Amino acid sequence: MSRSMSLVFVLLCFCNLYSLEALDGGFSVEMIHRDSSKSPFYSSKETPFQRVANAMRRSINRVNHFNQSSVSPNTPKTIVVPDLGEYLMSYSVGTPPFNVYGILDTGSDIIWLQCQPCKKCYPQPTPLFDSSKSTTYRTFPCTSNTCKSVLGTFCSHVPDKHCEYYINYMDGTLSQGELSEETLSLSSTNGTEIQFPGILIGCGRYNTIAFVRANSGIVGLGRGSGSLINQLGPSIGGKFSYCLVPALSQSNSTSKLNFGDAAAVSGVGTVSTPLFSRNGDALYYLRLEALSVGSNRIEYGSSVGGSGNIVIDSGTTLTVLPNDVYSKLETAVANAVMLLRVGDPNQVLNLCYEATFDELDVPVITAHFTGADVPLYYVNTFTQVAEEVVCLAFMASQTGPVFGNLAQQNILVGYDLQQNSVSFRNTDCTQQ
Repeated sequence: MSRSMSLVFVLLCFCNLYSLEALDGGFSVEMIHRDSSKSPFYSSKETPFQRVANAMRRSINRVNHFNQSSVSPNTPKTIVVPDLGEYLMSYSVGTPPFNVYGILDTGSDIIWLQCQPCKKCYPQPTPLFDSSKSTTYRTFPCTSNTCKSVLGTFCSHVPDKHCEYYINYMDGTLSQGELSEETLSLSSTNGTEIQFPGILIGCGRYNTIAFVRANSGIVGLGRGSGSLINQLGPSIGGKFSYCLVPALSQSNSTSKLNFGDAAAVSGVGTVSTPLFSRNGDALYYLRLEALSVGSNRIEYGSSVGGSGNIVIDSGTTLTVLPNDVYSKLETAVANAVMLLRVGDPNQVLNLCYEATFDELDVPVITAHFTGADVPLYYVNTFTQVAEEVVCLAFMASQTGPVFGNLAQQNILVGYDLQQNSVSFRNTDCTQQ
């Protein structure tokens, strides 16, 4: 996605934030995995292994669209990625507050949701936000500086001539509606409700969906100025972090998304690496120099120069590597694991064994980022795809590469957009 293709919002002044005192020390909110029983997408009819298969499919779709773009000479648009992520956040918009679920996406720089009254909306598992019932909902006229300064907007043909946005997905999905500002409320894990007025959102009045089990909207956590991170601005100091509970964990604990001072990653074992941007898109890039399987070091070798060469993404399940790097990694792991090889019943992953998680005896794989060696244990590197089948949760692709969320489980991952760094600390996320 290029700078010209990104929907860039103008940052507003947040001097009048409500509940600012609640931000002292930062705050945390719950991250809901889309396959959790707390999720509106949860299906009790699916087996755990069907959920794993669906997550792998979403990974492939997502990675295939990271490097694609589309241009229309007549309509301003933003290209964003389908199957947008694996984690949701419950939040409220409007006055009185209306609860919605949004997909958390570190690869997106927007906040949008489906709205009533709606010309065309796809079915979603929760009610739609009715903007006419909110006393704090406000649109922008086409003559406003905000509308003029936002890429991806255009003027409607209705009499009031308000500012509209258009988001186009590569798979044919789209969202079109009003560029608006509204009060957004977050429920912290300590029970405090924190309100942020004047947040720019896209209120979708015409939406189509091309993939199964549609989401109810997106909460962008990317680098763009319209993302939740940048709109919260100085109130969180450009800092956020998350700690992902392992998908197969038997714990009732949920993953946490932390903001401000609560997002600090420090203490014994903490390592940090520079954060890069590329082409003005919303993605976060790191520089991966090598991978080690035990003492066997595999040089990454692709664009290791002065810029990032791999996306770190909470919305992609698998870790995706260039073909040559993956091939060497697979060979090294296969040489080190003394278990019976079998095929993946989903025909997605290439290196699989007849075993369960309890029987795994696999080497630690270390990701060598610039200045930061991150050890990856079996919970980060393998996934169980059937009753007696576990597979290496890495894949080769011409597009990507991506450091996915399975590799980030049980690691406290902190982003500092002021220092342009990402920090890691191995952590039992069920205890966070």
